[in-house]
Amino acid sequence: MSNKRDYYEILGLTQSASVEEIEKAYRKLARQYHPDRNIGDETAAHKFREATEAHDILVDSEKRAIYDRYGHAGLEGMAGGGGFPGGSASDFFTDILSSFFGGGGTGRRSRGPQSGNDIQIELEIDLVEAYTGCKKSIPVQRLEHCKKCNGKGTLSGKKTSCKRCAGKGVIVNQAGFFAVQRECPSCRGSGQEISDPCNNCRGQGKVNSGSKIEVNIPPGVDTGVHVQLRGEGEAGDPGAPRGNLDLIIRVADHPDFSRQRDELYCGIPITFSQAALGATIEIPTLTGKTSLQIPRGTHSHSEILISGEGMPNLRSPNRRGNLHVVVVIETPQSLTKRQEELLRELSEIDQKVVSAPKKGLLDRLKHLFQHNEDS
Repeated sequence: MSNKRDYYEILGLTQSASVEEIEKAYRKLARQYHPDRNIGDETAAHKFREATEAHDILVDSEKRAIYDRYGHAGLEGMAGGGGFPGGSASDFFTDILSSFFGGGGTGRRSRGPQSGNDIQIELEIDLVEAYTGCKKSIPVQRLEHCKKCNGKGTLSGKKTSCKRCAGKGVIVNQAGFFAVQRECPSCRGSGQEISDPCNNCRGQGKVNSGSKIEVNIPPGVDTGVHVQLRGEGEAGDPGAPRGNLDLIIRVADHPDFSRQRDELYCGIPITFSQAALGATIEIPTLTGKTSLQIPRGTHSHSEILISGEGMPNLRSPNRRGNLHVVVVIETPQSLTKRQEELLRELSEIDQKVVSAPKKGLLDRLKHLFQHNEDS
């Protein structure tokens, strides 16, 4: 049994994806994982090869039909790898006989209504919204059933036998004794085609439509988290379920706080006297303020931990990380006369050499007159 990943899964698509959707998905992955942009990254190189292989198979209608029916084993069998496509000789010859004798009169492979495609959207929120959780109204472009024809693709409801497959729903390709059948691409296996297509949806039964969807974002989400809304993707065939909407969260940077998983970090300025003598100060949090005790003799760039003031845990919102406060001692750019006197007294007590006091304009003029008199 092949251990290869499903080609549709690799490209992030469903089996009903069009060639245009396959090309678009491949281009996105090729840009992301191309070896020239990921030099030395073996994981990226492997994903690039996977995406390229999936693309090459799925854009080839013959190979895609074999893969859809038999999986990887079918492609290996057609490549001369031995064995029967699909793994079972009984299943393989059943398909051959079906394509020769009509499979009970029609030769049509059963194809039920197809579910709608999934949609993937990136949603940016700020750090406060990630902390508290939030409700967002998201604009979404998706395929909806045409209201004019109720998703049928025709106003009259009349359908005729598909000319390409003669109403069988499948096309048979024969090579010698063996024959392989694939779904008819014109009627997508239904065996019928529309004679009078709806002029609103051009016979597709679906139209592109914009709408807004309300979504609750749980507290604790981080960049890269997926929030799935089941049934909010594109409309499927009549009678089939809708696809899903997959939101990829991106949390924007905050000017004052940084984050590492559930831990928060911030920097707080304090004065020399607060660091030396200790103090209780108020500091901001993401949602308000809290008290911080500065111990006596705190050094600049010391880290003080406030338990439980970090981010909520996504899986257990009642659990919270910690807030790491880095204190930075600020040096005043200007001093009052009294402040300078006190600091000079302190330097004398510490027996530390400091710069001489700056002379004001009057002191400089006085010194100049004194010098002239002495001369």
